[in-house]
Amino acid sequence: MADTMDEEKLLRMLSDPKTSRTAFAALVNQYGQQLYWVIRRMVLDHEDANDVLQNTFLKAWANLGDFHGKAKLYTWLYRIAVNESLGHLRKKKTADNIATDDPADVASTLIADTYFDGDMTQARLQEAIARLPDVQRQVFVLRYFDEMKYSQMSKLLGTSEGALKASYHIAVRKITDFLKDED
Repeated sequence: MADTMDEEKLLRMLSDPKTSRTAFAALVNQYGQQLYWVIRRMVLDHEDANDVLQNTFLKAWANLGDFHGKAKLYTWLYRIAVNESLGHLRKKKTADNIATDDPADVASTLIADTYFDGDMTQARLQEAIARLPDVQRQVFVLRYFDEMKYSQMSKLLGTSEGALKASYHIAVRKITDFLKDED
């Protein structure tokens, strides 16, 4: 991220109508890749992740006036990305009238995906994650992949640290059990 801009400067530029478009382009450049991977870990499919990322930035642009600086820009964008991801998964589940990304098909779908560069073990881990309820999946992804602290997660999700820890440990147990059963 060689072209990163400090948050204060970015916020000043975003609030000025003359520089808001340039600042928003810098914001997309600065946080786009990080947000892509947050989204991709939740929705799994590359094309879906790109669509959700685009919707995330569209929503951020439309609601820029509502950002009051109570949180960091990345935290605000992260929350939008997570909400958009969950919304996408709900829509997909409703549209398919079946379980989102049928967990039994996740591993084979990922292996066939040209953008997936993992092996079968990583694909099976994603399959196990896909089998989790939405909340447990979200907490697991934030903690395991993003290494987010429970205190930060609590602020982001508006849930107590204790509930998040419980969700994470239940998710880990379910994933472990799934992977043991598959051996």
